Amino acid sequence: MGAASRAVRETVGGLPRQFWWLWTSTLINRLGGFVVTFLALYLTVQRGYSAAYAGLVAALFGLGGAGGAVLGGVLADRLGRRRTLLAAQIAAALATAVLGLVTDPLAIAAVATALGLASSASRPALQAMIADLVPPADRVRAFSLNYWAINIGFGVSAAAAGFIAAAGYLWLFLGDAFATVLCAMVVFAKAKETLRPPAAGGLAPAGSGTVDAPAGIRLVDVLRDRRFMAVVGLTFLIGSVMQQGSSTLAIDMGAHGLSARQFGLVAAINGVVIVILQIPLTRMLRSRPTAALLAAGSLLGAWGFGLTAFADTVGLYALTVVVWTLGEIVHAPASMSVVAGLAPATARGRYQGMYTLAWSAASFAGPLAGGLVYDGVGPDAVWAGCAVVGTVAAAGYYALLRVRPTPVTSQVETVRAEGGALPDSPGTRQEPVGG
Repeated sequence: MGAASRAVRETVGGLPRQFWWLWTSTLINRLGGFVVTFLALYLTVQRGYSAAYAGLVAALFGLGGAGGAVLGGVLADRLGRRRTLLAAQIAAALATAVLGLVTDPLAIAAVATALGLASSASRPALQAMIADLVPPADRVRAFSLNYWAINIGFGVSAAAAGFIAAAGYLWLFLGDAFATVLCAMVVFAKAKETLRPPAAGGLAPAGSGTVDAPAGIRLVDVLRDRRFMAVVGLTFLIGSVMQQGSSTLAIDMGAHGLSARQFGLVAAINGVVIVILQIPLTRMLRSRPTAALLAAGSLLGAWGFGLTAFADTVGLYALTVVVWTLGEIVHAPASMSVVAGLAPATARGRYQGMYTLAWSAASFAGPLAGGLVYDGVGPDAVWAGCAVVGTVAAAGYYALLRVRPTPVTSQVETVRAEGGALPDSPGTRQEPVGG
């Protein structure tokens, strides 16, 4: 009993109260996240559009998401995290409700693009707010808990959506919109602004625990941060690999004579494993440097998909899903923590926006590349390619982030001269960032 109590305290204890309100808002939002999962089915079955049109709408949703990631990051740094989060959530709720009402194909495409933009715009603001609230040593744990809430909500909403759709697809859209409004109400009532105004000279106040880049950092300055942009590039690579789970995997299972129902059962293992293992696995690895976590997560994800080359039964496919899901569990919170650590406090929104953009781009490029390679070269080339690309990403993460602690005092002069980014610690680069 004592060990269990200690485990709970180590998992959830010590985090700011406002973090838990943000966690609650995330859970509420995802519990009502019906529309994106069932959008293609709604367009083809309910509205009678072709699969090609449904694919186009999905692509436009992703395109809007890419723009929303950058826009949301910039606004989070300029207007504030809370304002951006609230505006994005209200806009997403309105777009969701409207999408369930419009019938014209051009209108559907336009509203889906707007929904993608609004939905993605909230993510950099939320992630920046968590990074503002939580000390560097606890960020992997905090992002892991938030990721856990996302997957709990997704699992419940995916199961409930089928029953709700039986009463009419419009209820999916209205229910999703209501959940998003409720999420915004929690943020409005319980969340305070976390973006601090920059101190004179562009540095954070003494004793704040954070050293900021000069005030007025621009998006182009983020793009010039070569170390961070390398992280973004590596995230795009591993993200493209992980996207095969929702695209090429279904094609491969179908080619082996397995049914859509069997694919659904195999795909559901991903969410089940995350809900069961996310928290205990994060706690078990809490003392590991993030460079090692990102490398290990990338290898598990890559070689989990690589093993798909040997799968031809439901059991073997299920085993591969377990392996790459373990990689997802390890990689996701560690990568968000790294981004938070590399970003100056006054530019966390922009940095999180570029990080989110990497995943949006991967959601477009990953399925496209997987399909082209599958048709042009063959399935074995897809799964071998996943293993190779993921291994390259793992090596890149480890080489890039495995650094020794360096004094900040010398870096302050570099910042003043060159406008570069500084780490989060007032004395040394934090271990969760550098590994």
